[in-house]
Amino acid sequence: MSTVGTFCLVLHSHLPWLAHHGRWPVGEEWLYQAWVQSYLPLVRMLRSLGEAGHRDVLTLGVTPVLAAQLDDPYCLRGVASWAADWSLRAQQLAARPEPAVRALAAQEFVSASAALDDLATAWRHGGSPVLRSLADDGVVELLGGPATHPFLPLLDRAVARTALDVGLEDHLRRFGAVPQGIWAPECGHAPGLEDVYAGAGVRHLVLDEATVAAAGRHTRAGWRLGDTDVVAVGRDLTVTNRIWSSRSGYPAGPEYRDFHTVDPRAGVRLHAVTGDAEKHWYDSDVAATAVRRDVDDFVSAVRQRLSSAATSNGWPLVVAAYDTELFGHWWHEGPAARRRGRDQSLADGGDEVVDVATDGGSGGIAVVPAFLGVPGHRVQPDAGPRVDRVEVAVLRP
Repeated sequence: MSTVGTFCLVLHSHLPWLAHHGRWPVGEEWLYQAWVQSYLPLVRMLRSLGEAGHRDVLTLGVTPVLAAQLDDPYCLRGVASWAADWSLRAQQLAARPEPAVRALAAQEFVSASAALDDLATAWRHGGSPVLRSLADDGVVELLGGPATHPFLPLLDRAVARTALDVGLEDHLRRFGAVPQGIWAPECGHAPGLEDVYAGAGVRHLVLDEATVAAAGRHTRAGWRLGDTDVVAVGRDLTVTNRIWSSRSGYPAGPEYRDFHTVDPRAGVRLHAVTGDAEKHWYDSDVAATAVRRDVDDFVSAVRQRLSSAATSNGWPLVVAAYDTELFGHWWHEGPAARRRGRDQSLADGGDEVVDVATDGGSGGIAVVPAFLGVPGHRVQPDAGPRVDRVEVAVLRP
């Protein structure tokens, strides 16, 4: 199959600081679930591809807040304890009378054992050595970001520059190099930020399609921001939403594991999305068939997008960008889908897959409004009596 363009898969990894902030549902449990269900399988796949000689597999953003937790001794002990408890819960689940539940218990035990092995070996010194080795070998490009992951369009430019400098310095300390690209928090942008990026040495970043469209540009190429050499690439929502959309995306399919229904005794998700009033037991074989169907559809959609764009744009670009946690934590079958998509592309001799840094356009871009990374949503600071009362309450001794 002939190569018709460039497809870039960009994964954005971020969680707020969760250590010592409670356990469940949005405390440390959130961190540990994402760690073992998303980050470990991703790294396992990337290491395997790297050992097979593959390079420029994808672009991986890791915020300073998450990177610090992946290196923190307290968090490392916590995730190992969580994975061990997961293994025990899987063994207890095996005593249930339902055949479907016992089959799922066996799968959970295998996954928990693999996580414990990863944490005791490759991850024993934290996340930085693991991710740094992938970047050093050219398997991934790592994106950085501002410290604390603040929404930059609403910050004073001097504060934004400080946050960016601190975040890039943290990235250098953990991964041994200053990143050339960042993930702009919430994909937000406002006029003047390009000068902040250029001053900090940032060469490229991802913006949302709505922001690029507001400047009268398309997502089929990279664009220089204003008079700087900073290149912005836009997330292609036509492709991205085949997975990302909560209404029509693949993870909403009835065959997939339901994230929201958790067995109260075992703390394990036992049901499929189903769509009926009464949930069906989750069946991994049925889900595997759905993965093959949906990945084939996704790869076909990417190729069609590239082919149609090539007629008017020379060498076209398609960027699909997601939260890393979508794959595995939210969408249980996500890691399997990601691996099948990569395997199919390699087997077909398919479209070139590169990191964001390799694709830059030559056109200028003038983004007039400030945009949140959601189509149709403009951003402005909150103001008014209600906010004033909140500020008074917060500041009162």
